[in-house]
Amino acid sequence: MEKLLSSAASSHETVPERFHLPPELRPPALAAAPVSLPVIDLSRSRDEVRSAVLRAGKEFGFFQVINHGVPEETMRELEVACVDFFRLPAADKAAFYSEDTEQTNRLFSSTMYESGAGESYWRDCLRLACHPVERTRPGWPEKPAGLRPALEGFIVPARSVGMELLRLLCEGIGLRPDYFEGDLSCGEVILNANHYPPCPDPGLTLGLPPHCDRNLITVLLQPGYVCGLQVSYGGGWIDVEPVPGALVINFGHQLEIATNGLLRSVEHRAVANAAVARTSVAAFIMPTMDCVVEPAKELVGEGSPAKYRSIRFRDFMRVYKTVGARRESVEKAFRI
Repeated sequence: MEKLLSSAASSHETVPERFHLPPELRPPALAAAPVSLPVIDLSRSRDEVRSAVLRAGKEFGFFQVINHGVPEETMRELEVACVDFFRLPAADKAAFYSEDTEQTNRLFSSTMYESGAGESYWRDCLRLACHPVERTRPGWPEKPAGLRPALEGFIVPARSVGMELLRLLCEGIGLRPDYFEGDLSCGEVILNANHYPPCPDPGLTLGLPPHCDRNLITVLLQPGYVCGLQVSYGGGWIDVEPVPGALVINFGHQLEIATNGLLRSVEHRAVANAAVARTSVAAFIMPTMDCVVEPAKELVGEGSPAKYRSIRFRDFMRVYKTVGARRESVEKAFRI
C-alpha cells in the first residue's frame, strides 16, 4: 500500500526517484501536434456515421463520439465515485491492493506490464471485471457507496456503444455486421479507473508510457476539465482535448489482427500535470481467453496475404505483459 500515490500518507512535494524516467523517455518540452481528434456525432445518418468512423479509425485509430446514448449524468456519477474511491482512507482500500498481475480485481500503482528497465509511472489504478454485471458485481468495492450503482449504470450502455461501433466498422470494410459478436467480444469487460495525482515535476515522469491496448476496442471516459491523454500522430503527440459529454474510442491489437492491419492500434500515453488530479475510466471490450484471434478470411487473399499469425487470446496476453506493450515490440511478436 505504501506504493500508492493516493495513499493518505503520500506527500508529493518532490517526485520520488523511482518515478524518474531516463531523459530519452521523458515527455518532450515541445508542444503537441496542432491536430485534433475527430468528434463524431452518432445521431447523424448511419451512412454518414459509418464513413466518419472508418475515416477517423484509419487515420488516427482514435476518435471521440457524442450523442452516443450514455447519459451524461451516468458518466459524471461514475467519475465522482471513482474519485471518491481514491480518496478513501488506506484501510478501506487495502483489501483490493495487490501486486499480482494475474489477479483481475485489484488496486495497484504504475502499470500491469513489464516496463523495460523497471520504471514506475505516476498512476494508481483500480482494475475490475465489470461485465457480465450479474456475475462480476459481487467482486466490486462496497465503498464508496456510490461506486457499485455507478459502475452498473455505465458499463452496460458503454459496452453497447463499443459493439455498435464494431458493427459500423464491419459494414464499412466488408465483414458481416455480427463478425465481432461471440467469442471475439464476449470476454469480461475490464474497467480501469486511472488516477493521476498532481505531480510536482511533470517533466520527470509520465502517467503511463507509450503503449497500445491489448483488447478489441476501448471506450474511455475522461474528465472534462484537464488534458492528460496524448495520441501518437505524424511523429508527434496529439492532446486529446476534453469534449463535454464525449467518450473517447480507440482500437486495440485484437481489432488490428482481425482486420489484417486495415485498422490499427495506435500508441498513446498519459502525461502528468502539476495543477490538479485527473481520473479517467477505460472500459476494455475483450475476447474470451480461449478465443483464437486471426485475420478475417474475407480480408485475406491474393494480393493481400495474412499479416498476423493466429493466436489464442490467453497467449497474446502472456506475451503482451512481458514485451512491454510498445507497438514495435508487440508487432515483432505477432506479425508474420
